[in-house]
Amino acid sequence: MANEKMNNVDDFQQPAMDALNGIRDRLRGFAAERQWEAFHTPKNLASALMVEAAELLEPFQWLQQGTKAELGEDQYMAVRHEMADVLSYLVMLADKLEVDLISATHEKIALNALKYPVDKVQGDARKYSAYQGDMHNKT
Repeated sequence: MANEKMNNVDDFQQPAMDALNGIRDRLRGFAAERQWEAFHTPKNLASALMVEAAELLEPFQWLQQGTKAELGEDQYMAVRHEMADVLSYLVMLADKLEVDLISATHEKIALNALKYPVDKVQGDARKYSAYQGDMHNKT
């Protein structure tokens, strides 16, 4: 069925990888045309990623919630573009370090599921280290 909900991680993985690989290939071409590869070291890409992440935060400064409606049209467009910059640098960094972002993300979600079991942390936003002792005392 075409509209059937995809439940298996593998069902999501190939389309996501195809999309990321397409972005990666465009970014490789963009950098190559400008002869920027020498500047795209892992350290420089990680630094640029952090700068872009900070720029992503700026439109939200002083807003109550940071909702789309609160941002307004111009700021919403700025957020979209900063998100694209963050993704671009993340994809380029993963490319340089040969990290499969899709697999790494699924691995991290699984690790977080172990650190944050639903029955122990539901509705609790604290970091896992803040309640680890509590978890050992619960039965």
